[in-house]
Amino acid sequence: MGQLKGEEEQSLLKRAKAALDEMTAEEDAAITAAARTDPDAQPNLAARRGRPRSEHAKVAILLRLDPDIVESFKKSGSGWQTRMNAALRKAADLD
Repeated sequence: MGQLKGEEEQSLLKRAKAALDEMTAEEDAAITAAARTDPDAQPNLAARRGRPRSEHAKVAILLRLDPDIVESFKKSGSGWQTRMNAALRKAADLD
């Protein structure tokens, strides 16, 4: 497609979109099944970005705390949120 010029590329794109819109669920399933059995087909090996999802994901909330409490945890350096979480777990008798 790199060699196609403006209008020609747009025309090809419109025809491809129209063909996709006209495809039935059965046709899509048949194409997908054929692609999965093709030994030359390569799986998408693109690495996912970021950290892997945790089994015990944290919950983001809005929490209003006294400034001196937050400052006390922040003064102890990086990881203050983890330490605050540990203090809350201890206070809630979850540890």
